[in-house]
Amino acid sequence: MSARVSVEPSGRGTVVEPLIFDKSRPGHRAAAIEAPGVETATAAELLAGAALRQRPPAIPELAEPEVVRHYTRLSHMNHAVDLGFYPLGSCTMKYNPKINDELAALPGFTWLHPYQAEADVQGILELMWELEQALLAVTGMCRASLQPAAGAHGELVGILMIRAYHRDHGGAERDTIIVPDSAHGTNLATAKMAGYRVVELPSSKRGLVDLGTLAEALSERTAAVMLTNPNTLGLFEDDILEITRLAHEAGALVYYDGANLNAIMGKARPGDMGMDVVHMNLHKTFSTPHGGGGPGAGPVAVCARLEPYLPTPLVERRDAPGADADGPAGAGFHLVGDHPSSIGRVRGFYGNVGVLVRAYAYMMRLGGNGLLRASEDAVLNANYLRVRLHDTYDVPFDRMCMHEFVASASRQKHTTGVTARDIAKRLLDFGMHSPTVYFPLNVPEAIMIEPTETESRDTLDSFVDAMLRIDRESREDAAIVLEAPHVTPVRRPDETLAAREPVLRWKPAAESPEIS
Repeated sequence: MSARVSVEPSGRGTVVEPLIFDKSRPGHRAAAIEAPGVETATAAELLAGAALRQRPPAIPELAEPEVVRHYTRLSHMNHAVDLGFYPLGSCTMKYNPKINDELAALPGFTWLHPYQAEADVQGILELMWELEQALLAVTGMCRASLQPAAGAHGELVGILMIRAYHRDHGGAERDTIIVPDSAHGTNLATAKMAGYRVVELPSSKRGLVDLGTLAEALSERTAAVMLTNPNTLGLFEDDILEITRLAHEAGALVYYDGANLNAIMGKARPGDMGMDVVHMNLHKTFSTPHGGGGPGAGPVAVCARLEPYLPTPLVERRDAPGADADGPAGAGFHLVGDHPSSIGRVRGFYGNVGVLVRAYAYMMRLGGNGLLRASEDAVLNANYLRVRLHDTYDVPFDRMCMHEFVASASRQKHTTGVTARDIAKRLLDFGMHSPTVYFPLNVPEAIMIEPTETESRDTLDSFVDAMLRIDRESREDAAIVLEAPHVTPVRRPDETLAAREPVLRWKPAAESPEIS
């Protein structure tokens, strides 16, 4: 029996769930059975003489089953990778194995306190050290810090280390960073935050860095070139060794945005490409939770010349047979902060350790061959979708891609008025999240598709069926697409207004004094 999902609209989430305040009724609460012989007292009696508020707080009054059902229904109105396909290009929303959560929730991890003595936390220090070694093996770098809390945070750490390096090596006048237009948008923001002037490099006709344009942009004022490879078009930079050579000859360093590392694990390493600093998005590449505001993790790995500038403390292993393990010079794992050139701590304590445990579990479960297979499957899935869709949707760079590719709704927009945004909205009716739209900026009506390695062929075929049907609807009855979504509790809000004037808290109605 086929597991292929029907291409008919799902109907999920059609019931509008009221706010929990609107469901509140005075006196509704969970049943509580008092223990016999136990005296009870009101809050006023317990706090006699204290400053008491004149009316009770506006807390909803509901029975426990009502609360549970309310939040369960709300959770199913939100799309999530556990509910359906999530081909969000660049953001890499792949399935998170639940065993990783179980391992991260073990009491030996969750009951730790960051102020415990090193001798009492050897287990987590050993895990962090081994995770660093695994990340170094994947990237080909020398040392890494696990502190940064997200990819963009890792970017900033990397650029701050580059700035410190130039300051110490006579390059204080280097005030410019070159960023290709095929890089992630956070690269430009990070460079500006660090105080640099940004030069954006236009892509060649093949969607890659043009060597001649790069050579013209490099100068004695260039501090770094920031690269995403594969880039946001899903293309591997054919001239990557020449790119890093040109940058280094100009005295610049090369920063590697590791957000797309999921495409090359086991195939190519940034260190072998000549990169000086690399950040990794553990939530993208190593399947830790992603979205919802975090937490995340964006470890940064460096080459030998940048190692002195890493944030501290770093985990180090010391082998000293017969030494006192409790002493500062004993065998075991230690947090070392004696690095005079370090840019300093960038995160409280040791970073988001729970995320690190999940990434460690993922890497240990798959091993080297498994990580290689994950990249191969991600590339295979992306190319499968590219070939299935390229006759219906424009694919500006229609050749072998890596883990993602960029299609375009330009054809639909010019012939029927249906845009990438409309297609994204219509996909919600089929229980699928939209790909990334309108990014990268150098493709009009961009639809950036990343299926990841965790989806079956049935799921991929269902997505293709939905995309082909939407194209057919745009030609036969465009209103179906232009007015989508049809089955979601919220359809087409004013997204600009929601971003600029968000309503983040409930305010009681004047006519409801019982909860005001």
